[in-house]
Amino acid sequence: MIAIINTGCANINSVRFAFERLGVTPEIISDPSQLSSFDRAILPGVGHANVAMRRLVEQGWQDAIAQYERPLMGICLGMQLLCEYSAEGEIEGLGMVSGQVTQLQTGKLTSPHMGWNAIKTVKPHPLTSGIDADDQVYFVHSFAHTVNSATLAQCEYGQPFSAIVARDNYAGMQFHPEKSAKVGAKLLNNFMQWQV
Repeated sequence: MIAIINTGCANINSVRFAFERLGVTPEIISDPSQLSSFDRAILPGVGHANVAMRRLVEQGWQDAIAQYERPLMGICLGMQLLCEYSAEGEIEGLGMVSGQVTQLQTGKLTSPHMGWNAIKTVKPHPLTSGIDADDQVYFVHSFAHTVNSATLAQCEYGQPFSAIVARDNYAGMQFHPEKSAKVGAKLLNNFMQWQV
């Protein structure tokens, strides 16, 4: 069973519908005490990191996520909140994934980074299984995780940044797999198959 964590900082319906298209009906949970009874969990997020992190702490999700030992994946802002620090609001994150989130240095490119872009796998992992070099996914963001040892796949938009990260049972996707057509469906299916 898959839980989608509802902190009030995300449009969770598109994530739920994406799993339903794969034949799985996730449960949306709003109480941190529910988390431990699920096989895997999704932390979605949109908006400002400072507001979202404050809600996580106030609602008691910080401890529940830290104690969770099964696969948990953050999407977009949810991924950034799993990291150690975000320059958006200068906040400490949950610290489940090593690394910092900084503002994208896009140069002459439009910010935020919005639209389809190719991702490149940088190390083998069950989450990136079957992903080809020319596969594209859908991004909407202006902050990103710097490439480091947690990076499984990266992208380039003005600078290199992490597209997929993982450490232990925690993972994150900076893009929106639920809006990334067949490639996104493959990645969500990989997450459902991931054993830690």
